[in-house]
Amino acid sequence: MHMVIYALVEASTHDDALATGKSVFDRLVGADPHTGAVFDYYVTFDREDTSVAGKARWGELPIAVPVDSDDGQDLLERGWEATKEEFERNLVRVKEAIDELSDEDIMRDEDLARHAFHQIGAYDGPTIFLYTEHGTGIRHRGQLDRLLKKSEELWIVPADVHF
Repeated sequence: MHMVIYALVEASTHDDALATGKSVFDRLVGADPHTGAVFDYYVTFDREDTSVAGKARWGELPIAVPVDSDDGQDLLERGWEATKEEFERNLVRVKEAIDELSDEDIMRDEDLARHAFHQIGAYDGPTIFLYTEHGTGIRHRGQLDRLLKKSEELWIVPADVHF
């Protein structure tokens, strides 16, 4: 499966933002020997050499833009809304499992109940769409707001990831 995720990075130029964004995505695919892979691979939107990912799959997206630009605000909103929607979807599944299933059913992962519990607690992966420049998933609005407030030159870099 493919999805678009976004790295929020401090940078003074477009090229620096893209390079820092790629280092975030490298961490998330396990290119750094000290990190585990969260995704299988990524494609940034500056790549023209693929027919199955990036622009070929999602169309034109900015390569890297300041968060305070119109395009940056659009990408930020997309990432945050997708994170919220995945959290809410899994939260409904968790609540239903608690109300409708026995402890034994949950232990056996009936209706993928345990999977929903896992997704609710995830710090990265397919339910998290925004990441800091350190590869940390942004899981709640307070965390995002603090990052936006403290950063002076914040850029957003999208990537198509496969999981």
